[in-house]
Amino acid sequence: MKVAITSQGPDLASPVDPRFGRAKYFVVADTQTGEFAAHDNAQNVTAIQGAGIQAGRNVVELGAEAIVTGHIGPNAFRTLQAAGLKVYVGAQGTVGEALEALKAGRLQSVGKPDVEAHWT
Repeated sequence: MKVAITSQGPDLASPVDPRFGRAKYFVVADTQTGEFAAHDNAQNVTAIQGAGIQAGRNVVELGAEAIVTGHIGPNAFRTLQAAGLKVYVGAQGTVGEALEALKAGRLQSVGKPDVEAHWT
C-alpha cells in the first residue's frame, strides 16, 4: 500500500508534521517494498485558505491509498474520503516510527475529521 505521511522533513528520520494541509512535506512510502519519496508541500504551508483541499488533491495525484498524520480537518477529510483514501490520525514521532505503527496495526483509520477547519 502506498501511504502519504505528513512530515517536517524529507526523510524517514524527520518528525511527523501534526498538520495535514500545511505539512511541510508528504513522504510517500510503499509499505511492502519500503521505498519512499518526499514531496514538498510548500505551496500550501502559507496558503491563506484551501490548504487542506489542495494538499488532499496533491496526495491523491501522488497515488497514495492512505494518509497518516497527526490531525485532519473537515475540508481535507472530505477531499480524501471522496477519493477513497483511508485516513489515520494520531501519528507521532518520526515518519519511520509512524510507518511502523501503521504496519503494526497501532493506528486506526477514522471516519471523520478530528479538528475544526483552519486549525493550526
